[in-house]
Amino acid sequence: MRDLTIPDQRHPEKAHRPDQAQPKKPDWIRVKAPVSQGYRDTHKIMREHKLVTVCEEAGCPNVGECWSQGHATMMIMGEICTRGCTFCNVATGKPQALDAFEPGRVADAVKKLGLKHVVITSVDRDDVEDGGAEHFAMTIRAVRRQSPETTIEILTPDFLKCAPEVLETVVKAGPDVFNHNLETVPGLYPTVRPGARYFHSLRLLQRVKEIDPGMFTKSGIMVGLGEDRQSVLQVMDDMRSANVDFLTIGQYLQPTPKHHRVDRFVTPDEFAGYEKAAYGKGFLMVSATPLTRSSYHAGDDFERLRAARMAKLGRA
Repeated sequence: MRDLTIPDQRHPEKAHRPDQAQPKKPDWIRVKAPVSQGYRDTHKIMREHKLVTVCEEAGCPNVGECWSQGHATMMIMGEICTRGCTFCNVATGKPQALDAFEPGRVADAVKKLGLKHVVITSVDRDDVEDGGAEHFAMTIRAVRRQSPETTIEILTPDFLKCAPEVLETVVKAGPDVFNHNLETVPGLYPTVRPGARYFHSLRLLQRVKEIDPGMFTKSGIMVGLGEDRQSVLQVMDDMRSANVDFLTIGQYLQPTPKHHRVDRFVTPDEFAGYEKAAYGKGFLMVSATPLTRSSYHAGDDFERLRAARMAKLGRA
């Protein structure tokens, strides 16, 4: 296993200025505008429960499809992040205090939407001592009480400035999938994810498995930021060294002219190549397409992930 504690200096990829001209968006990355009744109904439920979704805040291209099917990724702990990642469209600033009633509202919305699988994510809350770990745990428990048959996937921040024990608070609340995204290759962290640390995030994923070996872990990266193929393959190896089960890879899209520019649009054939390579490295589940996002088709993917584990155990 690779040493997960030393800094990585192998990929000093060149940073890209956001104001440089972008390559033309190809046909395979275009999506339809959200217009269905299902989209409107989901939007109404989110507003009635005063909930924030990453679908809206991050400008996800799949919002029309997902909301039309009644699927939405809940974003807890407010809509103001304490980090300033250059790929992300969520606002940066000083957040308000945590809302003690939010876990209950999330649980109400999950029940009203009739979700079989829910994804719960959050902004980074470096202003809170435990990074919001207990708030995550409260939300998981609230959903369990109201919708005991619903499977729960969480997409957490890195808890970088917190005591190591806070991770146990989240894991022991019992989510079905623990997701934490590495987002990009280590050489691009200084320009893409400057407030984070690659090996800290990798170690966090490894510790989840140490706390609960049976819990599914998941992580994802974006491509088209300036990385090369070899650095992506190395990230796959790093994830497998941390026993990550499920890998997602999607095309980075620049939210505004002020954000990190798109270096290039990765072709569907290249995504297929990444998927093949990832399965060859031992991931139980891989989603690698231009429009792949962490929570895209998350419910269906969870069922496939569970089936893949059962098949693997059957072969053992």
